[in-house]
Amino acid sequence: MLCNKSAVELATMLRTRVVSCVEVMDAHLAQIERYNPRLNAIVTLVADRARATAVQYDAHPPHTDAMPPLWGLPIAHKDLLNTRGIRTTFGSTLYADHVPDRDDLIVERIRGAGAIAIGKTNTPEFGAGSQTFNRVFGATRNPYDPTRTSGGSSGGAAAALGARMLPLADGSDLGGSIRNPASFCNVVGLRPTPGRVPAYPTQNPWFDMSVLGPLARSVDDVALFFSALVGDDPRVPIVLTDPGPTFYPVTPIDLRGIRIGLTTDFGGLPVQTEIKHRIEATGVRLQSLGATVEYACPDLSAAGEIFHVLRANMWRERFGSLPDAARGELKDTIRWNLAAGEALTTADLDRATHSRRTLYDRIAEFFRGFDFLLGPTTQVVPFDVDQPYPTQINGVAMGDYLQWMQSCARITVTGCPALSLPAGFSSEGLPIGMQIIAPVRAERRLLGFAKSVETATNFASRLPDLLSADRYTAPR
Repeated sequence: MLCNKSAVELATMLRTRVVSCVEVMDAHLAQIERYNPRLNAIVTLVADRARATAVQYDAHPPHTDAMPPLWGLPIAHKDLLNTRGIRTTFGSTLYADHVPDRDDLIVERIRGAGAIAIGKTNTPEFGAGSQTFNRVFGATRNPYDPTRTSGGSSGGAAAALGARMLPLADGSDLGGSIRNPASFCNVVGLRPTPGRVPAYPTQNPWFDMSVLGPLARSVDDVALFFSALVGDDPRVPIVLTDPGPTFYPVTPIDLRGIRIGLTTDFGGLPVQTEIKHRIEATGVRLQSLGATVEYACPDLSAAGEIFHVLRANMWRERFGSLPDAARGELKDTIRWNLAAGEALTTADLDRATHSRRTLYDRIAEFFRGFDFLLGPTTQVVPFDVDQPYPTQINGVAMGDYLQWMQSCARITVTGCPALSLPAGFSSEGLPIGMQIIAPVRAERRLLGFAKSVETATNFASRLPDLLSADRYTAPR
């Protein structure tokens, strides 16, 4: 079945004319027709436009040596990205009928790499929160259990990948919005170093906590996609200029002698026991293959306040000038964020900046002793799709809707690249992800290590029950 092929396999088949672009497109559109009504992952579909593009691609293919890396692969863009001529709502009633007349830079790059847009994936309102629901389209469900959430804010992207409706999907990540849904949907998601995937246009081009990045079903697929997203753009002041071939193909890293710091809680965060056990089991497996694994974690205790202050200030910059009527259309958690931003003082911002400088030095020192840090992606397994966010973990009350995702948010403020990789399943068959963190700008090495871990564990191959009765039983 074409939808079960990896992006790398499909790209090779398309390049060698084993299959046509129309065949690949029709297979994925049929998969969307079959499963999307139950999952609500793809919220705007431009099937006729996508198929017409596939027909054109087949009629006028480039020479094999000049074929773009994503030629003919279907993709849907997160509904936070502007897509020319395709409805873009940002998950907000304020933009329910918005059709932009331009593409964001990442959309241009994906199209330039040969992928064919089929529509948009669901996201919470303005990407706020790691549970994908909004008043325009409703909630996105988890392919491994449709009564559960797919996570967020790239929840539509991850659910579409898990259900084999797409081979690739783009995402964005501030506090875990690529990593969290990748974990919940048993796929791979990479949060790159800020500036690695240039974003344009943006309100504040120097803000480095929100990044764009790839999601896919394997490390190789993520790397292929990533190689098409990176590279210079003179309009982006924090851009990193390493070209695509730096990151693909992936060279696995020999695990013998690799120094891994392992944490189950990133310094005392409440984490469900089954998740801790899966992280520890991974550490045991890697140690058996020659890696040196030691319980260790840098002091991240200041990261929560840094994240809250800088994130709240971002919301103030973005929505502070909205008139009262428009503010009233924002969901309650965004209004809460906006109020927190407007209450900030210069002393708050100075303290956060100073604390982040100290934290950055501490992280750099940690990576002098370790090659990678490995820990849980999320603190909980996928929860009820009708629950806005977890209110407690292991009996510890969550004070607000951000506290349950600190395992990702704490890493955000370090600036380090982090990849969520499938790590196994709970006793209820729910996906669990591990977060692999590397030093700043070390994505190439991170991908190589992640590929070695993926080969050693092989949890991503387990299909959702929704798709197949031939359920792959992974070791637990």
